[in-house]
Amino acid sequence: MTSAYDDSAIYEVSSDSFWEIGNYKRTVKRIDDGNRLCNDLMNCIHERARIEKAYALQLTEWAKRWKQLTEKGPQYGTLQRAWISLMTEAEKISDLHLEVKGSLMSEDFEKVKNWQKEAYHKQMIGGFKETKEADDGFRKAQKPWAKKLKEVETCKKAYHAACKEEKLATSRESSSKLDPNMNPETMKKLQDKVEKCKQEVQKTKEKYEKALEDLDKSTPQYMENMEQVFEQCQQAEEKRLIFFKEVLLDVKKHLDLSNNASYGDIYTELEQTIGMADSEEDLKWFKNNHGPGMAMSWPQFEEWSIDLNRTLSRRDRKKPGDGVTLTGISQTGEQTTHHTKNSSSCEKNPDWSDEETSNPFSSDANGNGNPFDDEPSPGIEVRVKALYDYEGQENDELSFKMGDELTKIGNEDEQGWCKGRLSSGQIGLYPANYVEEIH
Repeated sequence: MTSAYDDSAIYEVSSDSFWEIGNYKRTVKRIDDGNRLCNDLMNCIHERARIEKAYALQLTEWAKRWKQLTEKGPQYGTLQRAWISLMTEAEKISDLHLEVKGSLMSEDFEKVKNWQKEAYHKQMIGGFKETKEADDGFRKAQKPWAKKLKEVETCKKAYHAACKEEKLATSRESSSKLDPNMNPETMKKLQDKVEKCKQEVQKTKEKYEKALEDLDKSTPQYMENMEQVFEQCQQAEEKRLIFFKEVLLDVKKHLDLSNNASYGDIYTELEQTIGMADSEEDLKWFKNNHGPGMAMSWPQFEEWSIDLNRTLSRRDRKKPGDGVTLTGISQTGEQTTHHTKNSSSCEKNPDWSDEETSNPFSSDANGNGNPFDDEPSPGIEVRVKALYDYEGQENDELSFKMGDELTKIGNEDEQGWCKGRLSSGQIGLYPANYVEEIH
């Protein structure tokens, strides 16, 4: 409010009543408070939007971290999928809270901001147009009554002063009567003073009563004018209150995810996924992939052959104590396992050593020849499929991926190796238990 006129500074306000001079300013101040409350509501919405965004980001970070830990951890099967469904729920809920944040800022915040601009118009000299209009209206309605009230106050002071003067004169007159030495002339002056004071009291009393009468006559009009301006302020405030209620209901609608159909679907899906966890299925999976249910190439009687002799000789050329290490294996299914096979039976055997006995199938005495330079023995050709990835460790070993098909052209030796041919035509050795026959 920008007004140099202040009625309350002229009159002594005797009560807290709205009708007292200047007390209408509380109603005018409510307009400025309404503008400030718009700012407060926008700040409130903005802070909540920031909380929604922070929560969404925390959910996303939590889901990402725990999804990785769960996938890499020892949990397996349907229960692993049920566990991961918690992270899926968090990601979807995160998206919903980001939508809440967007709705709060793009709809509710902007709605209050635009309404504030339309409801409160700033003046170049400061303050708001609505505040000045209300203040001017109240001052105009109060000014005639305030003028008469001022006359009443003046008349009342004059009357009270006359009464006080009369009492003082009467007191002096009474005192002089008790003094035997009082001069008659002085006594006469005191009596005249008393009489004059009485006349002044009567005169000021009549003025005081007349001023009150005039004030009483103007009071109904004063009340009507004041109520008219007040009602205008009430209507403006009613619009603000109704608008704020509407905004708060919009905020509630955006915050209440229970009314969002997708919110309920998230937890229905979560419950279904967790409900599908089957301990029997998980135990069966583990048995078939890591337990007794795994395939095994059991030892069988094998006839001696030239190719078998050549294969074993090649395998036994390793230094004493060297084992056969198989790496780079990817198991089928959801679990990835590295298998390592160390065989002490691959140590150099004097009975099979090319260095101690002549081997007609060796290219040289040091055993550097490749036994697969010769043609494979006829009659052994079986199609097999790789169960795991295998990376050949030596030049005479084959490399293949899980699911590749190759041809078995030699029986398994005592160390668990077979001779095979890839679809590319390459011939070499491979671990027998890394493949299965195609039926």
